[in-house]
Amino acid sequence: MNEKKSRNIISKIETGSIAEELEIEKGDILLNINGKEVMDILDYLFLIADDFLEVEIEKQGGEVWVLEIDKDYDEDLGIEFENPILDKAKFCKNRCIFCFIDQLPKNMRKSLYFKDDDSRLSFLQGNFVTLTNLTDDDIDRIIEYNISPINVSIHTTNPGLRVEMLGNKNAGNLLERIKKLTENRILINGQIVLCPGVNDGIELEKTIEDLSSLYPNLHSLAIVPVGVTKFRDNLYSMQMFDKEKSRKVIKQVHRWQGKLKESIETRFVYLSDEFYNIAEKDLPRYDEYEGFPQIENGVGLIRKLEHEFNEHLKTVPKNLELNKTISIITGVSAHSFLKELSRKLTERVDNLEVNVYAIINDYFGETITVSGLITGQDIINQLKDKALGDMVLIPKSMLKSEEDIFLDDLTIEDMEKYLKIKVVTCDVRGKEFIESIINLVEE
Repeated sequence: MNEKKSRNIISKIETGSIAEELEIEKGDILLNINGKEVMDILDYLFLIADDFLEVEIEKQGGEVWVLEIDKDYDEDLGIEFENPILDKAKFCKNRCIFCFIDQLPKNMRKSLYFKDDDSRLSFLQGNFVTLTNLTDDDIDRIIEYNISPINVSIHTTNPGLRVEMLGNKNAGNLLERIKKLTENRILINGQIVLCPGVNDGIELEKTIEDLSSLYPNLHSLAIVPVGVTKFRDNLYSMQMFDKEKSRKVIKQVHRWQGKLKESIETRFVYLSDEFYNIAEKDLPRYDEYEGFPQIENGVGLIRKLEHEFNEHLKTVPKNLELNKTISIITGVSAHSFLKELSRKLTERVDNLEVNVYAIINDYFGETITVSGLITGQDIINQLKDKALGDMVLIPKSMLKSEEDIFLDDLTIEDMEKYLKIKVVTCDVRGKEFIESIINLVEE
């Protein structure tokens, strides 16, 4: 099997779909659509939009089927592929001064060291891309196929500074490229990794000013603090955000939010929860996040969880009694917040005791405080002598997507073995948080 065909292997057929009706099966290979070779997922999505298709499929036994399909315009075929983008992911060619992957210790699983910078993964999975890997033809293709939205790592609109920050001579034409995309109605969500003494202060002022002028197709801008691990040997000497620096950024961004709310009727730019935690300042109100356009960047995650929790807590019967003790595991930054939610739940539910344990990140260094970067070995080492009760609850953000594996390759099963207790996972949403506790305890 040649390399291109091997990327088009079908891995799943949706129940009730056109593909199932036509007896396309898992393991079959998509050869072409309307006589055109499918080079990647963008080709596929563009080609299947028509209301009449001639699809060529190679069955597992080698027989080739030519299927004529009449369907509604834009109706999906119900096919998923082993390789989601039907091509090799584009490797990042940048040498960013803040790159987190460069700060990983040795001997972790190989997939963690792969740096992608692929606009197709941005469209499909929400990954952030720098646009430095794209040719002018790639930009034109995004526009032609209407690949939207895409998430772009911006960091600064100062061309010279962006070249320096990304370590790539091709990084300086960002604003020109973003303008071309937004002028052609491609929706963009932007991200800034803020580095003290580098792209903050006056540089941040100019970046917000430049980008807010491109609203509404540049839809939102998230600002997250640079993450610094203990493995920065021979890397750029990076400062960290402390309480004073974080408060200065909060004041600056809140001023911009007020100004933009008046001029373009949106706050547009948002800070990740981590800034408020470091600054020891209250988070903005729920409504100030305007629909949470950057929730995946940790912008408003805590406030949204709190709101959902409080709403669902009202539906919990007042006479509910569980007679159990559970332990919730989190990072340092969310510890006090989860303790408060747990207190509210135990006040509502009789004979339920909840312990909340903050795990100090010994693996990457104590400067890393978010739950998503906690390893299995740190949890085991810090909980092995603790009273954990009847079960342990951890957020799914600690695990590999769709797998029960931590960053250090330990599994949920490993943890249960070492801690001698049942370990369950939970989505970071208020309703699921409450129901996970109640349903699992009742079981």
